[in-house]
Amino acid sequence: MTGVSNNETVLDLRGLLCPIPVLRAKTALRAVPVGGTLVLECTDPLTVIDIPHFVNQTGHALDGQDQSGGLYVFRIVKRHDTAPGTASP
Repeated sequence: MTGVSNNETVLDLRGLLCPIPVLRAKTALRAVPVGGTLVLECTDPLTVIDIPHFVNQTGHALDGQDQSGGLYVFRIVKRHDTAPGTASP
């Protein structure tokens, strides 16, 4: 992880190819509090497909998606602690 500030965690995923950015995001979200934001910085162009799909499937919110040159930045807001449809013991 690159850094944490104001309930926002930044994850540097530059140079990694899918599905690794999605898998790292899934792991990083475990440490983000509900309502917190996970910012992903990616260079793989396929993340524009995979990250929104991951967010949709897991029930979190994609708060923003930007591209600047070869850098793709996604802002995921964590909505819950467990996957939809699963119960905590």
